[in-house]
Amino acid sequence: MNAPDPSISLNLNPSRQSKVFGFVGRNWALLFLLFMMIIFSFLGKNFFGLKNFTIIVLGVTSLLLLASGETFVIISGGIDLSIGFIMGFVCVSSAIIMRDLHAAGYSQTVSIMAGSFIGLLLGLIPGLINGVLIAKLRVPPFIATLGMWGIANGLAWRLCEGFPIAFLPPRVRELGMAYIAYFSTKKGFSLFQKPVLTERSDILSLVKIIPLPVLLITIILLIFAFILSRTKFGQHTYSIGGSVDASIRAGINVPMHLIKVYVISSFFASCAGVLLVFKLDMGVHTQYTSSYELFAIAAVVIGGASLMGGQGSILGTVIGVLLIGTLNNGLMMMGLPIFYRYIAVGCILIIAVLIDQFFPELVHRE
Repeated sequence: MNAPDPSISLNLNPSRQSKVFGFVGRNWALLFLLFMMIIFSFLGKNFFGLKNFTIIVLGVTSLLLLASGETFVIISGGIDLSIGFIMGFVCVSSAIIMRDLHAAGYSQTVSIMAGSFIGLLLGLIPGLINGVLIAKLRVPPFIATLGMWGIANGLAWRLCEGFPIAFLPPRVRELGMAYIAYFSTKKGFSLFQKPVLTERSDILSLVKIIPLPVLLITIILLIFAFILSRTKFGQHTYSIGGSVDASIRAGINVPMHLIKVYVISSFFASCAGVLLVFKLDMGVHTQYTSSYELFAIAAVVIGGASLMGGQGSILGTVIGVLLIGTLNNGLMMMGLPIFYRYIAVGCILIIAVLIDQFFPELVHRE
């Protein structure tokens, strides 16, 4: 019997190691998220439960929308610093319209729909201006969006004068707190309609299934994930982020495409602003939203996007957002002060950038 050729085993081992390193490199954020969930389930009281996971998901809804819009911008090779204050501007504008229409005698349905729709439209204007400045006038994305950051902040501050916008239609709070389904041991399942319960034990045991805002956000993300990964628009976005010159030679209308990208980013910020109205039952001034754009960028990068452009995905961004949300929740349940959460997110962001910088062949290899 012939002896086995040692060169075969030598050739297999490096290949297998390369596959393992490649898998870890591409999915390190997901693996770290799972690792955190295991650790916090031991260290944090009641961390591993449906109620707490619902709290985490609801807590990151606004950030998830902002980061998803930022994903398009970063993949195209740009950056958008204005999204946090656009969200605040839309939140205040929508709340004012809802409040004033309801006070003028219009029905709750008309007031809420008009406030939401007009708020979404107003939020598209900053994105359009950003896109024109960057694509047509060649203003650097950092400068253009930083300028819009200040403009949106000032407009929102002027509209609300530093105070929350209250006295909204009562239906706003009901919609913001609505779930797709409820389960009660006494009355069973009910869709969209919260069962009427009188006894304290029944109220405490009521199981709420899938918040309505989460369902709406999931639908939006699925649509734009399909656009980014399966359509010509998405392919052009990746192409522009990889090389603007090559995209121009390929016949892509780069300026018009970039305008659309920044409008998409602004659209997501507008959706986040309207969602914030329903979430808080008020319009809040922009100081509340001042750091959201930084966490959104961090989530996109942690999710595998490259700040150089040409890489990234909506799924990766979702993982990055959940990682930040889980980290904040877990450290809070452990009783640590809030500044530790900022430090932890900053460290993870630096790690993500270092991995992308020094091991791009592992992170972005198909």
